[in-house]
Amino acid sequence: MASLVAPACPGADFFSAFYSLQFQIRGLIGPSGILPAEAYLRAVAEHFGPLRFWYAPTLFWLSASNKALLLVCWVGLLASLALVLNWWPRGALAVCLAAFLSFVSAAQDFASYQSDGMLLAAGFLAMFFAPPGWRPGLGARHPPSRASRFLLQWLWLRIYFESGLAKVLSGDPQWRNLTALDQYYQNGPLPNWIGWYVQHRPHWFHAGVALMTLILELGLVWLLFFPRRFRLVLFFIVTLFQVGIILTANLAFLNYYVLALGVLLLDDDFLGKLGLKANRCASGIPSVPTFNAVGDRDSTAGPRFARSLGAYATLAALGWVFYNTTVLLLQIVVPRLPLPLEPVEILEPFRITNQYGLFAVMTTARYEIEFQGSRDGTT
Repeated sequence: MASLVAPACPGADFFSAFYSLQFQIRGLIGPSGILPAEAYLRAVAEHFGPLRFWYAPTLFWLSASNKALLLVCWVGLLASLALVLNWWPRGALAVCLAAFLSFVSAAQDFASYQSDGMLLAAGFLAMFFAPPGWRPGLGARHPPSRASRFLLQWLWLRIYFESGLAKVLSGDPQWRNLTALDQYYQNGPLPNWIGWYVQHRPHWFHAGVALMTLILELGLVWLLFFPRRFRLVLFFIVTLFQVGIILTANLAFLNYYVLALGVLLLDDDFLGKLGLKANRCASGIPSVPTFNAVGDRDSTAGPRFARSLGAYATLAALGWVFYNTTVLLLQIVVPRLPLPLEPVEILEPFRITNQYGLFAVMTTARYEIEFQGSRDGTT
């Protein structure tokens, strides 16, 4: 069951992202947009030369016209829909990643949000977690590997824990004084009507929620590594936490895939009691090809060797991601820790290994610019 949920949720998030981009991308980075992608890519080419494709991995090198921008959005939209419907999940994820990375790499200031990096990171790891095939169902024949499952759980934990660290280390007095949520509901992006009612709760309520947030992000999330019963309790706690955020604020797709990643706290026995057919994770490491007594390979040695090579390449890629994310986490606590940073810098343009620090500094006031006019020709 988890092998379906993990890819399907990024599919819904990718769909939301591409759907909204259909109406915005021309005005953002089109030839007549606010920050045209063509001019930006020319500057990248002048600075990086032959390495420009690595430092700006985008399909818009071919063309950044309005038609090309919309084409990439439509391709991503169709691939995300296929992912939600569980059609060729690995291929659909690869197409979604290529399309969304193309936008992120060329959008400049419009792709500086942490949620963009989260979606790319989750989508990349889900590509290894999803079952192969055109219509794999729940992946009964190809259960996900322990390595991909762990890295998705590791991503989930880092989003919480690094955000908690950022709140404490930022020096924002609002978190220290537990007043961080006193103005949050009315200063957040596009406040909703439920948030309006929560905003009018007394200070003790907001202080309690702020304290609970810190306890959850800095402490409770580590129950991920505790025995089964602790993980089940943690699942219900974080699920209620994320549902509360979703109901009282509008943070786009961010909370939805953090919520979905929490499903990986559950095991197959628990899902089985709910009537959901799930499969235990396999090691995902095929055996090394064998030889017969006379030294000749058997009839399946070729395909087996190819599978083994692919498995080792997968483990190398996932190991690289784990190293980078661990270094980025340790840098928050010990900024001058002497660890090699070249592997982190090499992958940085792809936004699949990131640091997170949600709501490290809270906004105490909301400023808006309002344009007014009329069609009567007098104002």
